[in-house]
Amino acid sequence: MAWLQEEKAQISAELIIVLAALLAVALVLVGQLQKGAKQGADVLQKKSDSLWKEIEQIK
Repeated sequence: MAWLQEEKAQISAELIIVLAALLAVALVLVGQLQKGAKQGADVLQKKSDSLWKEIEQIK
């Protein structure tokens, strides 16, 4: 019966390791998505600024 408890403990430790790895991957992906969103926002801001300048020149 003692080996059964040890096996459950081993499974729990392995599960914690797998969950930690998944969390690390998720954090890396979130970081990359945030970086991409910031780059997209910067491009959009520059484009909108240039369009406003063109509109002002038309007036």
